[in-house]
Amino acid sequence: MKKHIVAGIVGVTAGLLASTQVAAPLLAQDSGRNANVYEQLDLFGDIFERIRAQYVEDVEPSELIEAAIDGMLTSLDPHSSYLSPDDAAQMRVQTRGEFGGLGIEVTQEEGFVKVVSPMDGTPADEAGVEAGDFISHVDGESLLGLTLDEAVDLMRGPVGSEIVVTIVREGETEPFDVSIIRDTIKLTAARVRTQGKAVVARVTTFNDQTTPNLTEGLEKQIEEAGGLDKIDGVVLDLRNNPGGLLTQAIKVADAFLEKGEIVSTRGRNPEDGERFNATEGDIINGKPIVVLINGGSASASEIVAGALQDHRRAIVVGTKSFGKGSVQTVMPLRGDGAMRLTTARYYTPSGRSIQALGVSPDIVVAQPRRAPDAEEEEETSSARRNRSEADLRGALNNDSLTEDEVRQIEEEREAADAAAKLRDEDYQLAYAVDILKGLVALKP
Repeated sequence: MKKHIVAGIVGVTAGLLASTQVAAPLLAQDSGRNANVYEQLDLFGDIFERIRAQYVEDVEPSELIEAAIDGMLTSLDPHSSYLSPDDAAQMRVQTRGEFGGLGIEVTQEEGFVKVVSPMDGTPADEAGVEAGDFISHVDGESLLGLTLDEAVDLMRGPVGSEIVVTIVREGETEPFDVSIIRDTIKLTAARVRTQGKAVVARVTTFNDQTTPNLTEGLEKQIEEAGGLDKIDGVVLDLRNNPGGLLTQAIKVADAFLEKGEIVSTRGRNPEDGERFNATEGDIINGKPIVVLINGGSASASEIVAGALQDHRRAIVVGTKSFGKGSVQTVMPLRGDGAMRLTTARYYTPSGRSIQALGVSPDIVVAQPRRAPDAEEEEETSSARRNRSEADLRGALNNDSLTEDEVRQIEEEREAADAAAKLRDEDYQLAYAVDILKGLVALKP
């Protein structure tokens, strides 16, 4: 026993000596690092004063300092930035769901401005701007070399004014111009409708209106259908949804989950990590869900899709999502400005980080592009396909069916025709509706 105690004391003593020997150079290294930082701050001060004194034009010192702060933040990643007092006020308005502009969510990729997604029913959406487009010029002025905030500033303007953006699109050989009239963007965060026996919930953004819009819309459509037993399930359409508030993403996922983790965030320090769990209660009582995503589905959309996919609560259909797996915290600053800083990455319940990877759908379904003259050709071929026995001269009548049976067959035929029409209008949505129909057909 004594030998063990002695060995323990010697071990502690040796440990203390080693710690002292290591700590001294570490402290010296830290002091050297601080001295280097102070030297660089002095250099910043020298440059600042030389600009004020010798630049060809007079510049506002406050603008120089704001530009320096913004440059420091934007050098970290595409989502960190400085918000001037005006920008901070506009951001607070956006989270409430009404603001002025074009209606596009943009990011920066290798110095180019890239459209994450156009928002439904906005000027950009109606003008034909698509997710994945690159904006190279605004009113003839190149965006190359500008920060994202500077590019966004060029796109802002009075409601009713015209802006011409030059688009570079994959598959197009030449850039082309698109004229857009700026408008006040009023977003209905979620629109819910019935398609056949499926309830389709289209969520366009995650702001303060999202959860109330979604839950109220679902309740109304289910009630009009005659109750949950009368529907096949829900299609949650998150295509071209650029994200928004983390809290709203958690609430939307929670609406369909009874228990389990929804998302976790992990920051620089392990103790800063958070886990968000579902509470009891599924608003559609276990009915099947199909989630639609595409390359314009980002951030909060990916949290919802990833959570429902990991819990096997939904089948995810479409194409790979955008891959924004980081969390930004907006921190108020003196003078009513704010700083948007990336503070954490988020992870799906299975521990997946989707940063730069995105959510991969369970079933990959691309939205086909229609050729300009495809509609006329399709109508001709459809007319040929639709010929049947009943069209033949002298065909026998079917008099073995009752009027109710004939009516039921006609209703089923109308539903099939409506489904075929939907495939022409929105192939991905039609695919999702068909999946719900198939899941219900397989039930005992």
